[in-house]
Amino acid sequence: MKDIGGLMVPTFDDVLAAHARVAPYIHRTPVLTSSFLNELTGAELFFKCENFQKAGAFKVRGACNAVFGLTDEMAAKGVATHSSGNHALSLSYAAGRRGIPCHVVMPRTAPQAKKDAVLGYGGQITECEPSTSSREAVFAEVQARTGAEFVHPYNDPRVIAGQGTCSRELLEQVDGLDAVIAPIGGGGMISGTCLTLSTLAPGVEVFAAEPLNADDAARSFRAGKIIADDAPETVADGLKVPLKDLTWHFVKAHVTDVLTATEDQIVEAMKLIWKRMKIVMEPSSAVPLASILANRDRFKGRRVGVIVTGGNVDLDRLPWMK
Repeated sequence: MKDIGGLMVPTFDDVLAAHARVAPYIHRTPVLTSSFLNELTGAELFFKCENFQKAGAFKVRGACNAVFGLTDEMAAKGVATHSSGNHALSLSYAAGRRGIPCHVVMPRTAPQAKKDAVLGYGGQITECEPSTSSREAVFAEVQARTGAEFVHPYNDPRVIAGQGTCSRELLEQVDGLDAVIAPIGGGGMISGTCLTLSTLAPGVEVFAAEPLNADDAARSFRAGKIIADDAPETVADGLKVPLKDLTWHFVKAHVTDVLTATEDQIVEAMKLIWKRMKIVMEPSSAVPLASILANRDRFKGRRVGVIVTGGNVDLDRLPWMK
């Protein structure tokens, strides 16, 4: 890591160390293609399927890097976090593999499937209201009570370094990419992607994709400063959180653009992938394809890596069910 103006920023060496550290606990996920979606978008799309990842989401990469990088003394008190779902269950998975406690603050509105997964991996849940201010206030109480090591869902150099391992694999699996697009909420995956691509493939553009109903990253990108929403409403429950100082460092320096999609576009993209590719993904993972479809001219004729971030969807509450 390096100190940039008082901000501890991970380097690509941290990504390499993370990959070696987490390799025993994660999958090297496959890359899938669809001739139908290529024809529909006018681009060559390569889907990096983190929905097939351990714990069902890319976040297990960052969580494992943080957990298995702790000293025995630090690990003894366990780990703690706040999360709408995928980081919560990923940290619970990692903590369970190391045999240490995991304390999680989750919005009461988080999908039941994600709550069940946290409990299944041995995590302990404390619920909060569905707002950033509530989750941070409740988390402060939990951490004070437990003394556990805080592993932030995204604004943590250990987590970002772990997420950077995903795009490292993608570059090894697909040659000649012109761009990579991933969802953005707090920005952990995008930051890891920026970190890896700026080192290994600086000519590859990085696009972030976001719900129009939770477009704080897009507005931040255009304003040149962080603009945070407290409790946006979107079907993409994993993308409701705002950028923080560390992830903003990567977004402002390396992201080409932040694209948005409407709720209807997100749901239609999710249905398309379920129907055509026969893979289960959650709404947040459909935002990149929705954004590509809404901006075909940006991607026409290009080879584009699409990071499918997770597949932890509540099958009893699919977004097209009324």
